[in-house]
Amino acid sequence: MITANQLIAHAVGDYVLQSDWMATEKTKRSTAAAVHALSYGLPFLLLDPSLGAIAVIVVTHFFIDRFRLARFVVFGKNFFAPRSCWPTWTDCNATGYPSARPPWLAVWLLIAADNVLHVLINALALRFL
Repeated sequence: MITANQLIAHAVGDYVLQSDWMATEKTKRSTAAAVHALSYGLPFLLLDPSLGAIAVIVVTHFFIDRFRLARFVVFGKNFFAPRSCWPTWTDCNATGYPSARPPWLAVWLLIAADNVLHVLINALALRFL
């Protein structure tokens, strides 16, 4: 379901084509998030997607990045632990991880979760739309 071409398109769109301005402003300003989402979608055009698939890829990328939605997924997985181990949202709202986690690690784990979300959504859009 997930091909090497999809992973390369994701990497080029999310890392190679993303400027420093986009990276630093996309969670603060919708304009930066929109420019990033549109440029992110460009490499996927080489995969000859349907109009629906490219729309899903670009629009979901905008929302996931603009509102840092991966942090909610990261936070939600804590509920697989015993209730006594559940952290509070107040302690986790920056990255989804508790503030006791080293900041560098929390950020990299959040980036990994973000990438997994994008790749899964992209694969589903390309396969079914």
